[in-house]
Amino acid sequence: MNQRIVTWNVNGIRACYDKTLTSFIDKQKPDILCLQETKAHIDQVEPDIQRLGYKHSYWSSAEKKGYSGVATFLNQKPINVIKGIDIPAYDNEGRIVWTQHQYFDLYNIYFPNGASGPERHVFKQKFLSDLKQHLSFEIKKGRDIILVGDYNIAHLDADVYAPKAMTGESGFLPEERQWFSEFLKMGFVDSFRKFYPEAQNVYSWWSYKDNARQKNNGWRIDYVCVSENLVKNLKSCQILDQQDGSDHCPVMVDLVF
Repeated sequence: MNQRIVTWNVNGIRACYDKTLTSFIDKQKPDILCLQETKAHIDQVEPDIQRLGYKHSYWSSAEKKGYSGVATFLNQKPINVIKGIDIPAYDNEGRIVWTQHQYFDLYNIYFPNGASGPERHVFKQKFLSDLKQHLSFEIKKGRDIILVGDYNIAHLDADVYAPKAMTGESGFLPEERQWFSEFLKMGFVDSFRKFYPEAQNVYSWWSYKDNARQKNNGWRIDYVCVSENLVKNLKSCQILDQQDGSDHCPVMVDLVF
């Protein structure tokens, strides 16, 4: 069985739908499409956007309108769907859709951004700690996990365009990079780095300011990470950095089971 999974922070599903989302789906034909920062509740959008042509869609939306939100679209119904990890502070912000399938558990996650001030920085660090604890428990239970989304963390120097200048920026802070290293040691593999360990200047997000995308002044903060048992199933990982429609671009993996 082939599985093509795409993750994309669309920075507003309605805006992206009006730009390029449908043509992208028609071209790439993902079996499972995971979107972050939908900025909408399912009942706020047109019927065509609610499912995007798929048989099933599962949305987790923030209580605050126009903020955060994730949605997973697919044709084959999951065995189980869990919206969140049973921690209201995160679940109320629409950060996680967790779907369980025959061969893997899929987490579609929009990690918090800690840049707006000290309070959100603390919130993000708590989220990272709680998520790590949750994933460790699931890994020890023997679950095979695919975790996709906007992690809001650039892990390596090669994952930001100016690492020395960015050292003090949220998303590239030492404690965040350390969390990512510990996350990988726990039993996860960064799919892109598995195929392209030495890749430079490949990013998934660019600021709207200062012509950053035209200059390729970007960050790689969108990932597909898989637990070690699934590495053998990975066939490719691509960062589709020519795809427009958002300030992020999609990341796509192909797996065979």
